[in-house]
Amino acid sequence: MQRCFQALTRILPLALISAVLTLHAQAPKEAEAHTEAQKDSRAEALRVADAWLGSVQAYDRIPAISAGVVSGDRLLWAKGYGTIDAAHSVPATPQTLYSICSISKLFTSVALMQLYDGGLVRLDEPITTYLPWATFQPAPEADSVPITLRGLLSHSAGLPRESEFPYWSGPDFPFPSQQQVRDELPKQALLYPAERYFQYSNLGLTLVGETVEAVAHDPYAHYAQTHVLDPLGLHDTHPFMPMDQYGKRLAVGYGAIERDGSRALLKPFNANGITPAAGYTSTVEDLAKFASWQFRLLRAGNDKTGKPEVLKASTLREMQRVQFVDPGWKTTRGLGFSIQRRDNHTYVGHSGDCPGYQTTLELRPEDETAVIVMDNAAERTPAWVEGVFSILDKRKGFSFKAPAPATADLEAYAGHYSAAPWHAETLFLPWAGGLVMLPLPIANPAEGMVFLKPKGNDSFRRVREDGSEAEEILFLRDANGKVTGYTQFSNPRPRLSIPTEPSIPAI
Repeated sequence: MQRCFQALTRILPLALISAVLTLHAQAPKEAEAHTEAQKDSRAEALRVADAWLGSVQAYDRIPAISAGVVSGDRLLWAKGYGTIDAAHSVPATPQTLYSICSISKLFTSVALMQLYDGGLVRLDEPITTYLPWATFQPAPEADSVPITLRGLLSHSAGLPRESEFPYWSGPDFPFPSQQQVRDELPKQALLYPAERYFQYSNLGLTLVGETVEAVAHDPYAHYAQTHVLDPLGLHDTHPFMPMDQYGKRLAVGYGAIERDGSRALLKPFNANGITPAAGYTSTVEDLAKFASWQFRLLRAGNDKTGKPEVLKASTLREMQRVQFVDPGWKTTRGLGFSIQRRDNHTYVGHSGDCPGYQTTLELRPEDETAVIVMDNAAERTPAWVEGVFSILDKRKGFSFKAPAPATADLEAYAGHYSAAPWHAETLFLPWAGGLVMLPLPIANPAEGMVFLKPKGNDSFRRVREDGSEAEEILFLRDANGKVTGYTQFSNPRPRLSIPTEPSIPAI
């Protein structure tokens, strides 16, 4: 620092040097303040997401939900709701095991691309180069390019969705053995010529797993465990259902809700020969590690010795690049990864949909954010993942326009209030120096959010999109000073006894 100062004195006036040094001293403080503001805003958004997901589990009568939010190398927040066993006594947690069904395809794709990195497979080689027995009856339109690994990974190879067995049918879910899948394959016809249309195919990713086994000369599950899962430290991710943990850490699975509000407890399944496409189990915490590995690899590349960390960084980028666009221009796929474009952001990941389980892992590489939601019922999870992203994005950079809000003890108002008979309840939580007001239940939380600016004396004003103020919302207190309800448009609403997390740690 002294040498820099001496150099500056030779070329700059002392007044300018003083200004430079002052800015240099202020910069870390300003950066630190900005980081703390980010933490606070993130904590407020996560608190809303927590309350919203809790309402989803309660109002949709879903036995268990586990969820988490990742930022870069860290799991910022994770929580479980409900119970995971048939007796409804074991609470769901971020360590709860769920079938992740088609998220299995990501691990199978990583295993295949590891062989690609080693020069052992080529993506545009006919699949029969590696699996001579993998032949099909021709498609109705016989003019077709060869079926390739790229086509299988991007679901554009024209294959049927499934092997010719009724394994999605209850009550027993009779998945075929590996040999049965192989024996049936030559009898099946292609749906379309290869590289013509998108057709999601569990059979296709099963053949990717078969390729891993054939090329590596190692049983698929063993290769995936020793070359992908173990190196990534995913000790709670398995290419099978650990039945010794069923109802203990592995959630039992339920079907769709019936008209009378009940759900059938489903028999557990074994994916057998379809394991590479649908046979894995995992937890929120392990999927968070998997997401952080991807962010780290994309950010930093290979390790300091130049050795790939499971995959080359360039290979992961290629997997997350669009490889096929359906002619309808609505479906885009990478190599194993689903790729979506929403609100000028790109999301990559996968969902899983199996008897008794629904799961989603979605990553936004541009800001290294990932959201994971898992349940043990038939309600699909992608919309909930989108909902959590929308809450995080709504809070990012939000501020009330001038004049500044009055200072208020916002925690005194935080909680659930009755909204009967119009809807079940209204949630109020701190938000950027004011409050956010959210009706519950609601499918899309970002669309239902209303923001309130404090005016003092328990009075708030709804804020319009242009920043101007609308009607008053006045909170009510009892003789002891405790907030007991609120009034809007002359109608009082009592506070409910539903517990609300006091805060989410600012991480």
